[in-house]
Order: sequence, then C-alpha cells, then structure tokens
Amino acid sequence: MPNKITVKAPAKINLTLDVIGRRKDGYHDLQMIMQTIDLHDKITITETGDSKIVLAMNKALPDGCLPEDNLVCKAAKLMQETYSLSSGFHIKLTKNIPAAAGLAGGSSDCAATLSGINKLCGLGLTKDELCKLGVKLGADVPFCIKKGTMLSEGIGEILTPLADLPPIWVLLVKPNISVSTAYVYSHLNLQRIYNHPKTAQVIEYIDSHDISALGPELCNVLETVTIPSYPVIAELKEFLMKNGATGSLMSGSGPTVYGLYQDKTLAEISYQTARAKYPKYDVILCQTKLPESE
Repeated sequence: MPNKITVKAPAKINLTLDVIGRRKDGYHDLQMIMQTIDLHDKITITETGDSKIVLAMNKALPDGCLPEDNLVCKAAKLMQETYSLSSGFHIKLTKNIPAAAGLAGGSSDCAATLSGINKLCGLGLTKDELCKLGVKLGADVPFCIKKGTMLSEGIGEILTPLADLPPIWVLLVKPNISVSTAYVYSHLNLQRIYNHPKTAQVIEYIDSHDISALGPELCNVLETVTIPSYPVIAELKEFLMKNGATGSLMSGSGPTVYGLYQDKTLAEISYQTARAKYPKYDVILCQTKLPESE
C-alpha cells in the first residue's frame, strides 16, 4: 500500500444563497445552490512512523491561523482518533484558492484531507460516511466531499444532487479586503430582505442547461449586508456585467465576486481587462467543473 497520496481540493461558487430563518442554536437555515469550479488547492499526505500531524504550506494564511488550528490538521486528527490510526501524517498544502474569499477553500482542504486519508489508509469509507465526519468541522465540508452541482439545505449538510452544469467560464475577482462571516450573519436582517433567490426556477434552468436564463437569476441575500459595508462588491458586479458576463454574484459571505461567461474569447478579454483595472486584486479565470468519478 503506498504511503503517499496527492489530492485536489477544488473551490466552489454559490449560484444562489438564501437564508430561511435563524435556528435556536444560533445557526441559520440556508437554501443554496453550490457549484464546484476547477480552481483547486493541492494536498499531499504522507504516512509517517510516529503519531504527529505536521502541516507545511506554500504561503501563510492572512488570518495568522496556527498550523494546529488549520482545518487540514483538524481533519487528520479526527480521522486518526475516530479510526484509531497508529500512523501520523506529514501534509503539504499548496494554496491556489484565495483565503477567506467565500470560495470554501478551507472547507475543501478539509474535505480533501478526509478523503485522502480514507484512501491512503484503506479505510473504505463511503462519501456519506465521510460527510458525517466532515460536518463536525464545517457546514460546507459535506458539499466539498461530494462536489458537483448541489442544492444545499439546513446549515449546509443536507445535499440534493442537481443536473451537472456543462463547463462554463467563471471570472473570479477578489478585492483586497476581508469580510467576516460572523459579521455578515450577525448583521443580516431577515425582515428587510425583499429579493430572495427563485430556487426552483434556477434548478429548472440548470436542468435545461439554459445559461443565458440562469445568469440574471443569480442571487445571494448576504449581499444585503456586504454591499452597504463594502461598496466595492457592487462595483465589481457592475464591472463584470459591463464586460459581458451573463450574470454576476458575490460567492458565499464574500468578498469574491464572479461573472459567468459562455464565450471563451469574451471571458479571456474580460480577464485581461480586470487584471489591468484591478492589479492588486486576485483575478482568476476558471470553469465550472463536472464531478470526478472515484
């Protein structure tokens, strides 16, 4: 059995994000349509002879998170303790997904670590079993384990597979600001949200691969908090729409804004225009991604 494995940890975008209500435990009930994109981190896990979990990264995270507090280390420790694994792990994390961006980079790294150790150690766990572990570490982790195009409900752990979207060009622009997820949810006023996602309609457009109709229906209610606080988010949405996107939205709790493009040439021109206009921002051109068979 090999003692090393390398796995990809792809990012996600939200096609919709709706908040249904606040739960007694302080969390919010959500209804989201999430989509995997082909921007990914890379994780290499090596079994070691001792029980230590060591994380090495190609860049420091902006929040100054200690290695032992990283979700990758927490995922490895959870697998180690749950399945009484005697070995430790040296984990190399190569970050390509911007951190704290609304793209589920940390959750995807966590999911990839769970899946990687499952394969490396021959545990034979199903994706559903991995999801039950993963939700203990983060609400987006189950989606990042299953990937693809999904309706996500509850706090994010109730997943319903949707029809696979064909590859669509996605232009990501992350401004050089940080947006606290806790701040966004704590300042969300559910009584003042008048424009909710038309989730059923969006699912119909996904089923029929009608991207032209899908674009205008992209909707994220968290923008009601972020745009007044960070006007650059509205500026970026307007920029992408003026540069040919069929639709534009903030992903997750932000601050990354993306535009959808059906035409490769137009997407590439918009990418170059965005890089020139926003040289200090993360500007990344990628595509929606079909789930890989495993």
